[in-house]
Amino acid sequence: MIGFLIFGLFFVGVCVTGLIRLITSRRAHAVQRVAEIEAYGSSSALASARLGVEVQSGGLTDIAGRIGDLVVRRFGGVREADLRAELMAAGMYTVSPRTLLGYRVLAAIVLPVLILLLGSGSGLTIVLALVMIGLGWTLPLVIVRRRARLRIDQIDRALPDLVDLLVVTVEAGLGFSGSLRVAADQFAGPLSDELRLTLQEQAMGLTMGDALVHLLRRADTPSMRSFVRSVIQGESLGVSTGTIMRNIAVEMRKRRRKAAEERAQKAPIKILFPLVFLIFPTMFIVLLLPAIFSLQSTFS
Repeated sequence: MIGFLIFGLFFVGVCVTGLIRLITSRRAHAVQRVAEIEAYGSSSALASARLGVEVQSGGLTDIAGRIGDLVVRRFGGVREADLRAELMAAGMYTVSPRTLLGYRVLAAIVLPVLILLLGSGSGLTIVLALVMIGLGWTLPLVIVRRRARLRIDQIDRALPDLVDLLVVTVEAGLGFSGSLRVAADQFAGPLSDELRLTLQEQAMGLTMGDALVHLLRRADTPSMRSFVRSVIQGESLGVSTGTIMRNIAVEMRKRRRKAAEERAQKAPIKILFPLVFLIFPTMFIVLLLPAIFSLQSTFS
């Protein structure tokens, strides 16, 4: 029994380590992008240094990838395009959809096994193990979606500042591509990574419109959608880029103001639950308990 427990704890530790590596992996470009860059004449080392590529392999990642391949071959029906979209939104370009699927399978196996090893074999333990199967299957995807949501929010918050910088640089005489390159150097975080990827795709031979469409697919927010569509439409109609940037800047400020008003209107609803279930009971206890003790002593 002790041997099984040690083995289960070791297996759980390995799985948790892999999940931590999956969560904390740096935002980077996909390995296929680096191969394409190398095919265009740049060395892979130079491209990796320029784009910040950190390819993770070995250990639990390889095991999860093989498990994902086995599941896809055996059962099929896995929507790899949807998983790839989730990973791209989270900035996990070096994690394949099958690797994520492998992590989900590992978590769905390890968590119930751990419950069964640590439990007493009662009916409650079996029920918890069944619950852990579903929890382990959904937990990696929930982590990826949460990271994607936070990353998209960061991009959405930084986009108005990007548009303001583009207005200044474009009106100073730089082209749109040069302005994006300056902005990529000035900004940090997810938006800077996405701008660098967009510029690299353009350097590989894509048009700026196609590169911006790919940017929209990776970070699909209302502000980014308005920005990309306005730039593409302005270039197709021959409108001045400076005029386009100024109009987008005005729209971004209006959108940011509306978002702030929306969050302010949601605040009373969000505070209702802690107010009713946490603050009011405590206040009633502090105010009424002395009176209850006084009445009890009086009537006794």
